Amino acid sequence: MEITNVMEYEKIAKEKLPKMVYDYYASGAEDQWTLQENRNAFSRILFRPRILIDVSKIDVSTTVLGFNISMPIMIAPTAMQKMAHPDGELATARATSAAGTIMTLSSWATCSVEEVASTGPGIRFFQLYVYKDRNVVIQLVKRAEEAGFKAIALTVDTPRLGRRESDIKNRFALPRGLTLKNFEGLDLGKIDKTNDSGLASYVAGQVDQSLSWKDIKWLQSITSLPILVKGVITAEDGKTNILRMRICINLLLEVFIMF
Repeated sequence: MEITNVMEYEKIAKEKLPKMVYDYYASGAEDQWTLQENRNAFSRILFRPRILIDVSKIDVSTTVLGFNISMPIMIAPTAMQKMAHPDGELATARATSAAGTIMTLSSWATCSVEEVASTGPGIRFFQLYVYKDRNVVIQLVKRAEEAGFKAIALTVDTPRLGRRESDIKNRFALPRGLTLKNFEGLDLGKIDKTNDSGLASYVAGQVDQSLSWKDIKWLQSITSLPILVKGVITAEDGKTNILRMRICINLLLEVFIMF
């Protein structure tokens, strides 16, 4: 099949990936209203191009945190990419560098920060979950710094995992032979099968549910890297942290109205 648009990749993925893996990547929580609204939000954005403008040379490059990138599109953190392809995050890192943009590596990657850094030059951020054991966080941040990552993207909207019904039905677990590589030496690299979702059990057992604004100050105390707050979904929180965040499409309007 000749692929002519991005959406066709999803159809091919559904045909080729094991059901548990495809459902993990493609599904949301409960009735998936948020997932649907995310797509609807983008569908409501229309381009209205001006006419009689010289478009023989187009430059869509921009900067993020002072880093020059080829376009205002970056690669968001997606966990456990080796479930889809043996190269996993290594392939994503190479492709992102070739495209001249930024990759954010998931904490729950199936390739470590060191392995991703070994693919060659590139601008990379590290997505971080705050674990109950803060020594784990300190080690992760230090390794990201030493591997040349340029910023920390702190996830703040997952004090517990949403009720992902597909993962529950599939009894999601990390496939045999794969681990969360950044946690291998910490005995936290496996997501085992349970009577529910193994991922939900992992999150409940490891991720700090008491995370609050004061913890951003703590994170600043252990790293000199810029910190992006990932997961802001209300204008009130956006106003509180406006100078440190990247705002989602619908939230932009709410924040502008408040100001």
